[in-house]
Amino acid sequence: MKKTTSGWISGFIGVAIFAGSLPATRVAVADFSPTFLTGARATIAALLGLALLLALRQAQPKRSDVPALVVTALGVVVGFPLLTALALQHVTSAHSIVFLGVLPLCTAIFAVLRAGEHPRPAFWLFSVAGAAFVAGYAAIGGIEASVQGDLLMLAAVIVCGLGYAEGARLSRTLGGWQVICWALVLSLPVMLPLTLLTMPASFSHVGAPAWIGLAYVSLFSMLIGFVFWYRGLAQGGIAAVGQLQLFQPFMGLGLAALLLHERVSWAMLLVTLAAVACVAGAKRYAQ
Repeated sequence: MKKTTSGWISGFIGVAIFAGSLPATRVAVADFSPTFLTGARATIAALLGLALLLALRQAQPKRSDVPALVVTALGVVVGFPLLTALALQHVTSAHSIVFLGVLPLCTAIFAVLRAGEHPRPAFWLFSVAGAAFVAGYAAIGGIEASVQGDLLMLAAVIVCGLGYAEGARLSRTLGGWQVICWALVLSLPVMLPLTLLTMPASFSHVGAPAWIGLAYVSLFSMLIGFVFWYRGLAQGGIAAVGQLQLFQPFMGLGLAALLLHERVSWAMLLVTLAAVACVAGAKRYAQ
């Protein structure tokens, strides 16, 4: 019970950190290209992760762990950051945050497929209902605005769910912070050249908000948040703790309104409330 509680606390801290990711990305892509931002945030985090691994003299992962690390890297280091950065060129961060309501369902599905978890049938009813609220919102008010932006966000949450589940499964044996650090290091040979190739000729046009956004997504979204998140998923259960992600829209919508002065509609708030109500039911039947 103590370990499970610790997992929920770690998971909640991770979600709180992730809540700032989309608003920070939205600010950063105003002055940086999506490809440069994706490469730069991963490269900065990878160098920090490598320094941490060397300083604490961590053993290299087993050869059998490498495929899982590759999947984790493709999901959370490359896929989600790139797809969301591209999406945020077409939609606001407040609009994109609502799509995160699908993440718990995606994570739970991959928890069954990749981690061998088996939630009760009622869990799936609540999870599907939560995802349906989000999809309904997109169909009524979002897809008309930008089909491309919404499809990119949907693809982002799918690959992110896979990366979450795969990384959490590996965290059970390798350790939470070690998984994200090794996944980042594994991606460095690709992300460093990408960063150099897409680097702007001059940074004179880049304002302070974009630099702050880059710093946040590099240090917090790409590294520190995952230390807490993978630890929480491994200790409390991937499908169960994964439902905490439905609190992320609340936090993210508030940040978008407070920091970016974006309009948060009643429809956005209502669909977020409905999704959170569904997660309360899903949590009860997660195991």
